[in-house]
Amino acid sequence: MSLVRTLATRCMLYNKNALPSAFNISSRQVSASSSTNLKDVLSDLIPGKQKEVAEFRKQYGNAKVGEVTLDMVYGGMRGIRGLVTETSVLDPDEGIRFRGYSIPECQKVLPTFGGKGEEMLPEGLFWLLVTGDVPTQAQADAITKEWNDRAALPNHVITMLNNFPSNLHPMSQFSAAITALNSESKFAQAYADGVKKALYWEYVYEDAMDMIAKLPTVAAIIYRNLFREGTSVGAIDPKKDWSWNFTDMLGYEDPYFTELMRLYLAIHSDHEGGNVSAHTCHLVGSALSDPYLSFAAGMNGLAGPLHGLANQEVLVWVTKLREEIGDNVPPEKLREYIWDTLNKGQVVPGYGHAVLRKTDPRYLVQREFAQKHLPNDPLFKLVSELFEVVPDVLTELGKVKNPWPNVDAHSGVLLQYYGMKEMNYYTVLFGVSRSLGCMASMIWDRAFGLPIERPKSFDTPGYKKLVKAS
Repeated sequence: MSLVRTLATRCMLYNKNALPSAFNISSRQVSASSSTNLKDVLSDLIPGKQKEVAEFRKQYGNAKVGEVTLDMVYGGMRGIRGLVTETSVLDPDEGIRFRGYSIPECQKVLPTFGGKGEEMLPEGLFWLLVTGDVPTQAQADAITKEWNDRAALPNHVITMLNNFPSNLHPMSQFSAAITALNSESKFAQAYADGVKKALYWEYVYEDAMDMIAKLPTVAAIIYRNLFREGTSVGAIDPKKDWSWNFTDMLGYEDPYFTELMRLYLAIHSDHEGGNVSAHTCHLVGSALSDPYLSFAAGMNGLAGPLHGLANQEVLVWVTKLREEIGDNVPPEKLREYIWDTLNKGQVVPGYGHAVLRKTDPRYLVQREFAQKHLPNDPLFKLVSELFEVVPDVLTELGKVKNPWPNVDAHSGVLLQYYGMKEMNYYTVLFGVSRSLGCMASMIWDRAFGLPIERPKSFDTPGYKKLVKAS
């Protein structure tokens, strides 16, 4: 595909309103390669991208890309441009774009299961994140086959999972199991054997594919041990995709739950590089820790209440709200409850975002799923009522930069509807999904030869001296 045509297509996709009414699978920008071997496709892509970045740095290496204020330094580094993440970009007003494609656009162009499913395949999104091109159905199916073939766990990890105490949090078990999978790292072995730096990405790719393939089985064993009396997860079915095998191993048979899982695993996969889990994985990986150790570190960050545990907090709060004021609540009563919450110095969980300044597109696609499949569910109705009331109240409060709901405001409701009521497990699902973005980024980190990350820090007296404070 010519560069001109590629740019023209991308420009069209950046403007959702510019999409033609007949936009469909036949008019999408499909992969420039017909190969179904992702590693071969990457081998062709990487030299050109390496050259592009090298020339870009050579010409503009001293160019300034922003300013840093003390408020940014003391405020969680918000707004500081200091990372390179090729896989996705989060626009404050548009939301996430995966390689230039919005979530609704991804839903239109990415393959579904067998070409007939309702929701995009995470396998297809992974191909897009890694290559920048929309895969064909055959290419997405090839990823499914490869992950199914790589899914087996080493016995020592299974034994470890089966011996964890029942009071150990699911995320602690998940992180520990991923760390233990480091015994299988091809990158760690290759590094120990003195592999050339130019080949690092190939071994990271192998580890990434192995790890992503194994995570649903790890997650399902944790779920079965904690909530299903240790019953067997069964075997991987080669006729099923990554998400379907996952829901099967979890013990859920409703095909719409599987469709939900395809959507969930896709939309939670990546959110540019500055969030805690992605940044942690990138940081640890920059020390040339293998993908298993790096991703396990990211999962420990995801387990924090300000990151991946937020969806659990939302559901706890919404459940308590429903218990206190019931269903079919008049807007005035709901407003009163929200104001009481805020006046107590508490926040409304699921609203606001560090970067976004609009309703999270990931919230909206989950809302659309609910409107289609569970429109009369009482909990969904309550969440919808909150969507109508909370932004106005927060705007009235005047202290909130973004009064709109984020992804966490909705995901728990959908999982509850299909019977997954174990809230402390939800972050594990998030973790399985986040592997797609973290691993796609790590492949490119090593392909670009990015160095160990080491920003400069000062103490407060040092900053006072720097700004010539009196």
